[in-house]
Amino acid sequence: MASTVDFDAPATELVACKTPQEAVDRLVALYEQAHKQIEDRFDRYLQGDETLEPSTDSSSAGVYPYLCAVVPAEAAPQTSKLALGQISSNSVHGATITQPALFADYLKAQISRTIERFSAKIYVGKSLTPIPLTFALEKATALLTPEKRNKLQHYFHTPNLVATNDDIVDGEFILKRHGAMPLSLFTAERIDYSLHRIQHYTATRPEHFQDYILFTNYQRYVDEFVEYAKGEIEAGRADALIEPGERITKKGAKPADGPVPRLPQMPAYHMVQDGHKGITLVNIGVGPSNAKNITDHLAVLRPQVWLMIGHCGGLRRSQRLGDYVLAHAYLREDNVLDDVLPPSVPLPTLAEVQLALTRAVQEVSGNVGRKLKEHLRTGTVVTTSDRNWELRFERNAVRLNQARAIAIDMESATIAANGYRYRVPYGTLLCVSDRPLHGEVKLPGMADAFYQESVSQHLEIGVRAIEVLRQEEQAGTLHSRKLRSFDEPFFR
Repeated sequence: MASTVDFDAPATELVACKTPQEAVDRLVALYEQAHKQIEDRFDRYLQGDETLEPSTDSSSAGVYPYLCAVVPAEAAPQTSKLALGQISSNSVHGATITQPALFADYLKAQISRTIERFSAKIYVGKSLTPIPLTFALEKATALLTPEKRNKLQHYFHTPNLVATNDDIVDGEFILKRHGAMPLSLFTAERIDYSLHRIQHYTATRPEHFQDYILFTNYQRYVDEFVEYAKGEIEAGRADALIEPGERITKKGAKPADGPVPRLPQMPAYHMVQDGHKGITLVNIGVGPSNAKNITDHLAVLRPQVWLMIGHCGGLRRSQRLGDYVLAHAYLREDNVLDDVLPPSVPLPTLAEVQLALTRAVQEVSGNVGRKLKEHLRTGTVVTTSDRNWELRFERNAVRLNQARAIAIDMESATIAANGYRYRVPYGTLLCVSDRPLHGEVKLPGMADAFYQESVSQHLEIGVRAIEVLRQEEQAGTLHSRKLRSFDEPFFR
């Protein structure tokens, strides 16, 4: 029985939920009901049911569930987490929800925090937004004849790209103050869009991704990670390793299924631990376009942190091959995010991440004090979109000098910028693989010898940093206020 509500929200059948679990249970039930409604309608269409009417509005379609938080003006802060802000008037905050079973733990945690912090009342109902057929039954549409495929748009809702955007993430909603305020950074359609892209680009399902993500740009890191994960499984510290093509390795068993015949564009490897507390490694390949692409999509999974561990060109004469670079600032010459995050916007370093990476280098390498400083340099990393930037050195030299840059790569600033946009803690630890300004250009023979010596230790440092950051997250000190904007949605 629907509750009587005295506020405006783009939803129907809103029911008050007393606990986070009750809210999630209702979200799951409504989503499954909507999915079944779409499935039944598609079966009728597939069978040529002549009584099937064209779809003209959401009343004949399955719709996304709607989650709503109503906050009273008099709500006083219940915790010391000042980054969440203070409510000065009665307010309604809402979001369409997709795949609530996949996001159940996240939703319960965020609902609990919202109730605790703002004395919010939680309601769950049906939104006015139809679930697009391709998001609900993507594989089933392959059964259609060309004629039926052409008529599909008249009987089913298709993705609304106008509404599938990052307006909330980028603060555009601040200029559209009417109706309910956003409860989450992403709408259901935006999340569904990315969930499908994740599987396409990584050849693994979204539910396998862990809360802690490492990005790399070389296959050798993948090889080391696979061996490391297998060792953790045998030692009982990890549950499974999941590779592209759903190849699953568990303790004492042969890998289930086989690898995909051809690796996807950005293959992902998951060392699974209870509660998604393990590590996912993604080989994003080379270039800022790939870095933007994958982080655009993985952001909807709300990871706890993502780190870049890869190779770079050292720009200082004092650097040696195998030295580490900890980015304290970025010169964004990648240009792929300039329209949504101008290069004039600074990317702050996050103390928790920087300290974790420094500590990991010290513990794994055994270097301390002055010796640590000799092998770990902090400073500005340049990210370029031009792999052959050396061919235009005279044109770039002054800018590199002005920036006091110490390293150059093609992904780090992009990953950091999207971490900043999407409120995902980020960091970069690179390893110097060549010194192009000082006569050591990366060539096959030199590169192979370098990789063999450096990759194992670098990956171990990345894993150790994740362990430190996991402790920060459990203590509630990982997510920096530096990432939160004005009128920030309540959900992380």
